[in-house]
Amino acid sequence: MKRKSFPWHIVVFLAPAVIVYSLFMVFPLIDSLRLSLYTTLPNGTEIYNGLGNYQTLFNDPLLAPRLWGAIKNNIIFFVIHMVVQNSIGLFLASLLSSTFIKGRAIYRTLIFTPTVLSVVLVGFIWRLILSPLWGISGDFLALFGVKNQPWLGLVDTALPVLSLVSVWQYVGIPMMLFLATLIAIPDEIVEAARVDGAGAWIVFWRVKFPLILPTVGIVAVLTFVGNFNAFDLIYTTQTALAGPEFSTDLLGTLFYRTFFGFQLQPGSPTMGATVAGVMFLIILAGVLVYLFGWQRRLLKMEIEL
Repeated sequence: MKRKSFPWHIVVFLAPAVIVYSLFMVFPLIDSLRLSLYTTLPNGTEIYNGLGNYQTLFNDPLLAPRLWGAIKNNIIFFVIHMVVQNSIGLFLASLLSSTFIKGRAIYRTLIFTPTVLSVVLVGFIWRLILSPLWGISGDFLALFGVKNQPWLGLVDTALPVLSLVSVWQYVGIPMMLFLATLIAIPDEIVEAARVDGAGAWIVFWRVKFPLILPTVGIVAVLTFVGNFNAFDLIYTTQTALAGPEFSTDLLGTLFYRTFFGFQLQPGSPTMGATVAGVMFLIILAGVLVYLFGWQRRLLKMEIEL
């Protein structure tokens, strides 16, 4: 029997993407993890320090409160996106997948448009809108009897408000993912449920929702990874200090201040790489929960069906 030749064409087609991804993603990640295991002497020499930087990060009286505060804020940031953004995205997708709504393409475009806008532009516009001096938020909220406040200047409101601004900008992504899955559901399945007497609510939760569970998992893990990498919106609106009183400080802004330094705080590449290492471990843990928890559960459900 003639031996099959090695499929070199696959290597040729994959090589450019693999090389680019390795140069700009894999190598920097590995080098950052390597750097987190070193410390810098006053003369600029790097020496191996093992897990000493991580011990310093978690125990230092100045760094540890900022780290735990950033992790807490990141969790709040993620939960708001997970609950509000993805719920609204699913609701909008279910509406726009219906044939009873006219001009669906226009609505999809309008909702998705903020996603492609510059985060710097979005942050600047929303700072103007929410300004207690000349912003239009006061007049709008007055219609509902809500007193205007310096929303971005209060410890209790700054992070939730910025989270909702981020939700407004990126709600189009889960909407489009859910919409693509809902449109792909065969009409015969939905019609069969309606023939059996199921209403719109029952059709959605008992027929459509179980079929889009894989997409729900993908949206959840993308939300998790994206929010634990968040930096730009906080930086453009609250600067790297993530004020007021670090109430909007995320792991991304903590990494920036630690690595590059800010104002009177000197930068430390090794400690910055350590913060990046903590970010990587948290994101890795969340992705592993998705792969070995959610994916296995879905596979088990498919086998049972």
